Formats: sequence, structure tokens, C-alpha cells
Amino acid sequence: MEAWTIGRMLSWMEGYLAEHGDADARTSTRWLVSDVVGMSFMQLYLNLDRPLDAEELARLKVFVRWRAAGEPVQYIVGKTAFRHIDVIVREGVLIPRPETEVLVSEALGRLPRDKHASGDAACDDPDLLIADLCTGSGCVACSIAYENPRARLVATDIDPGCVRLARDNAAALGLDARVQVVECDLGEGVDAALMGAFDAVVSNPPYVPTAVLAGLDREVRDFEPHLALDGGRDGLDVFRRIAQWSLAALKPGGFLAIELHETTLDAAAQAALSAGFADAEVARDLNGLPRILVARKPADDAASRAEGDGTAL
Repeated sequence: MEAWTIGRMLSWMEGYLAEHGDADARTSTRWLVSDVVGMSFMQLYLNLDRPLDAEELARLKVFVRWRAAGEPVQYIVGKTAFRHIDVIVREGVLIPRPETEVLVSEALGRLPRDKHASGDAACDDPDLLIADLCTGSGCVACSIAYENPRARLVATDIDPGCVRLARDNAAALGLDARVQVVECDLGEGVDAALMGAFDAVVSNPPYVPTAVLAGLDREVRDFEPHLALDGGRDGLDVFRRIAQWSLAALKPGGFLAIELHETTLDAAAQAALSAGFADAEVARDLNGLPRILVARKPADDAASRAEGDGTAL
């Protein structure tokens, strides 16, 4: 009987998954085999003739069945790469995506890395205070803390499973001293003493318009939590609440960076300006679609006047 080598398994799995609707069967196959045998993609192709043992074959048999049924590879292997970190992934929590890496990039690009970057030689406070609302896996909060040593984050989520996972990711990356994870609805559980002190608010909230949900890819629609996806009729239900909270939470000149559905950015930008933000910029994702809104609170008390006169989103 012909032995099941790494090369034979790669070839068979790719064909099988493609026949069962996997649009990127090659990547799925490499990812699953790599995880089971403990090799990088490059190492796989240097060891094509290596036979698989009985335990590896048994695990791959299960993995192939799950993947053929549409289960995301990230849930199967329990992890994914996100910018410069590896993130633990579990069922019931939204899987980090490349679009959200752009959110992190936009936020980091507006945060000073050096405590004297602002030109204030008298500055002796090294901390930047950032809120990450709807943190999910904690990928955004952990990435910002990992890449900017000045950053201190308060990350929130209403779902207990997300809170546990975000805490686990922060601990696994050695960032739990600078990433505090709070279980609450948006910013309701944030220490009141911090209101008005945040340099930035970042968020990847539920933002898919309800009518669009049914047309999402099968593995998103059938496996990922709708709580983390459904943004209401126009996709902006949660955005409106976050924007209002951010105006109160941010210090003058601080900014809100938020990921939204590509069809909603113009409306969101106009709403942010009407509510009292000084400016609103739209950044595009890796596919060239409008994806990230960055709105800055005025450096003076204009936002306070807007809040005081009842301006609504």
C-alpha cells in the first residue's frame, strides 16, 4: 500500500477541498497540514517524502471533514496571524481579518511613538491611553500595545467568551500589564475617572447592514457570531453609540478610528462631523474599498458645545 507522505496528502487534500467548495483549497491545505506536522510552509516542501504517522493521519482526517463542511481554518487550528503577532482564535469570536490590520495601521500612524515626538520637551508621561471597544479576540488592542511601547489600552466587549479570549491573548503575548480587558457594553464599564483622558478610541464593531448578512460567504454566515457582525438596518447602529461615547472619552485633539462597511463610510463621516468631530477622513482597505473612518475631536471646546446643544448622530 502506498504510504501517505506529506506530498501525497497535500495533493489529495487540495483536490478534495476544491471539490467541496473551498475557494482557496491550496492555502487551506497547507495551513492544516502545517499545523498537524508542526512545520512551516517552506518546510513542508522540503519534506514532501516524509511519511505521516497514524496520529497525524487521524487528525488530518478530522480537519478535512470540518473544512469541507465550511468551518474556517482559523477555528480548526485555533490561531491566526495578525500583523506582527499570532492570535489565539476560538469559535464564537470573530476571526481577525486583513481589513482590521488597516485599522491598526491607521491608529498607529497617528500615535506618537516617542514621548517627545510632540515637540514638548517637558513631557515626562510615557503613556498613551487608548480604548478598544468591541475588542473580540483582542487582536487590535494587543497589536497596538505590541507595536507602540507607550500604549496602554482599555479593551471592552459585552461577550464573556470574547473577554476571556482577549485576556488570554494579552497574557500569551506578555501584554496583560498594558492591556486591561473589561466585560461591558461598549464604554459603560470604563472607569469614569478616565473619561476625557483618552488619546484614541479604536473599534471594529458589528457593522454589516442586516440585509447584507444573508449574502456573506458561507463560512462567515454559518460559523462566525452574528452578534459581532450585524450593524442594524444601515450598518451604523453601534457606530452611532461609539461616536457619542468617544466625544466624551477623548481628550481635545484625540481621535476615533473605526472599521465600517464599505457602503456606509460617507454617511458615517457626515454623521461624525454633524455630531461635533472636527474632521473625518476615510481610509481604504487592501482591496481599495472605503473601510476606516478616522474622526478627530476638536482641540478646543467645540465638541463640548456640540454635545451640550443636543446634536445627535
